[in-house]
Amino acid sequence: MPCGQPESGGAAAPARYVLGVDVGSTAVKCHVYDRAAAVRGSSCRKVESLYPHPGWVELDPEVLWSQFIGVIKEAVQAAGLHMRQVAGLGISTQRATFITWHRKTGKPFHNFISWQDLRSAELVNSWNRSLLLKVIHVIFTILHFLTGNNRYLAPSFLTFSTHQTSMKLSWVFKNIPEADEAAKKNDCCFGTVDTWLLYKLTKGSVYATDYSNASSTGIFEPFTKCWNPTLSSLLSIPMSVYPPVKDTSFSFGSADSEIFGVPVPIMSLVADQQSAMFGECCFLPGDVKLTMGTGGFWNINTGGNLYASKRDLYPLIGWKIGDEVVYITEGCMSDIGNAIKWAQDISLFTNVDETAEMARSIVDSQGVCFVPGFQVSANDPYLCASFMGLKPTTSRSHLVRAILESVAFRNKQLYDIIVKKVHIPLQTVRADGGVSNNSFVMQMTSDLINKKIEKPANTDMSSLGAAFLAGLASGLWTDKEQLKKLRRIEAVFEPQKDLEEYRPAMDTWMQAVKRSLHW
Repeated sequence: MPCGQPESGGAAAPARYVLGVDVGSTAVKCHVYDRAAAVRGSSCRKVESLYPHPGWVELDPEVLWSQFIGVIKEAVQAAGLHMRQVAGLGISTQRATFITWHRKTGKPFHNFISWQDLRSAELVNSWNRSLLLKVIHVIFTILHFLTGNNRYLAPSFLTFSTHQTSMKLSWVFKNIPEADEAAKKNDCCFGTVDTWLLYKLTKGSVYATDYSNASSTGIFEPFTKCWNPTLSSLLSIPMSVYPPVKDTSFSFGSADSEIFGVPVPIMSLVADQQSAMFGECCFLPGDVKLTMGTGGFWNINTGGNLYASKRDLYPLIGWKIGDEVVYITEGCMSDIGNAIKWAQDISLFTNVDETAEMARSIVDSQGVCFVPGFQVSANDPYLCASFMGLKPTTSRSHLVRAILESVAFRNKQLYDIIVKKVHIPLQTVRADGGVSNNSFVMQMTSDLINKKIEKPANTDMSSLGAAFLAGLASGLWTDKEQLKKLRRIEAVFEPQKDLEEYRPAMDTWMQAVKRSLHW
């Protein structure tokens, strides 16, 4: 049935569905959910990144816009529904990817600059070595010592990374004269992916972001819940470029009726990891979400408290709904899904579903270790990806097992940091992302951290989280207790082996990691 036509010749049925769109790094997905949170229709399109110069990663804004609109129309059509039956649209987006455009004409000054982009590397290195940053560290270390206020903890070890928006936005104003000139006249708009899509959906009438996306840029202060004027001044970023920040579950307006034929309500904007956490119903302090996709993310609900630690964990706003502000602490790992994809590309296996069985077909990796390092590490930009311990008897199964073990070992490392730094009793771990479908990784991680891990039936949690938030704002669901009842768990992994059984292999792996540093 063509999208935009009612199910029958009469009036369209009441709005009883919500759309959850996830604009990720590799794909744009849309799912249509009913009141039971069951998927009624879906669509997916691959995101094509652009690489105009070595280290640069961009997205064409018009192509992304076309893909976004396309998956929505296709998903609604696949569900056999009319757009009038959509109570709300929720949008989850990759974080820290941004664009700037002219406030009056709406014309972008450049393509989207991806969170993976490295063009600001020299600027990042210069700042991290600067005397000024060392002075900032000293001042805030003293303030933290004297007051004990965690608000001063993060600035006391502030370091910049190429993943953050801040340095790349500073780069824009230093290297794109049109953007700089417009900013001086208050005619420049900055926006992450969510802000741009909202602006386009409303044909320029609504310019905003939400707290989860803002806090993920590195320029927004989660303690004060404001754009950081001090950091902006240091980096020569005009405060006038930032969008207003709204609640995560909120009526942002409606999509212009020319786009979908009817005005579709836009009811949530949310950053992808925070959205996945909401989709997993991690609503209480101590709830833990583990996403294993292209990269890996551990997120802990810390309630009304912010926790940060040097280098390893950073505080974010999970979501804001009315008076409720939920903070989360995040730790991340690069090279999870993309390391497995690389192994497939070089024919270590044919189908990713084979890998768990390959790993179990041997008793151990025979001393072979895999050190992931395809992406630049925030802690060591010179970390070298490598296999170590290769022998004449090493088989494809040993290599595959070594890759999967490296995921579980890093999960263990980050979990231990979380236990040490976040002084909240941790509850059951809830996993999502493509790699959560790998039973070997899931079981080994459960063994190593000695915790139960739940895997949901639907692993597209970012899409579901955005839909949940939109459904709450539109009245499709009444509260979070109702959402909890909609959770569907497909598998539960409980500890089966003692940590000590893995100790020799993990010690060997950690030695391999040390040998790969500072390459």
